[in-house]
Amino acid sequence: MPSYTDFTGLGGIAVALAALAVSLAPRARLSGGQRALLFAGVALASLLPLGGLPLAAYVRGASGDLSLTTLTLLLLGVFGAAFPAASGRERLALQLGILLASLALYPLALGLGMFDPYRLGYGHPGFMAGLLLLALASWFWRFYLPAFCLALAVLAWRVGWYESGNLWDYLLDPLLAVYAGGALLRRGIAALRGHGQTRQTQ
Repeated sequence: MPSYTDFTGLGGIAVALAALAVSLAPRARLSGGQRALLFAGVALASLLPLGGLPLAAYVRGASGDLSLTTLTLLLLGVFGAAFPAASGRERLALQLGILLASLALYPLALGLGMFDPYRLGYGHPGFMAGLLLLALASWFWRFYLPAFCLALAVLAWRVGWYESGNLWDYLLDPLLAVYAGGALLRRGIAALRGHGQTRQTQ
């Protein structure tokens, strides 16, 4: 019988597949209600059995469970118009934080160095205190999106939302690191182009 964490893991993948489908649909031709119906339809369809397993299970087998940060950004991308939009500076701060944390975590966790930061995710007091201070600082400086992502990940970890017992898996995943790197690269290219165009008009 599927466990509780199987349902939550599959649910996260279903959300991701639905968000992808909505993002690929012609945005101008869909109203808010139609986008919500498409999202719900794709999410439910991905949970229906297909050859013995739902589509979400096949995707989960390849990707693993997605972090809560990834799911938050996907939902914000689909339904962001219905909620107070995150500012550009909040998104930039989150992208920088994701990239820096990924660069610190993944190479060292794979054996590049003597220290493995992944072990901190099992509830190390110093790590938890650092995340608390980071969330409080983000809230104080009005970086509400990073603060929300941190709080949501810690809360989900505390209730055992996923099969993993490591907090890092709730905060980050490899796809999220690729997204952050790509987004920052696009920002850098756009800034260079804008600077070049400004110099040409002077």
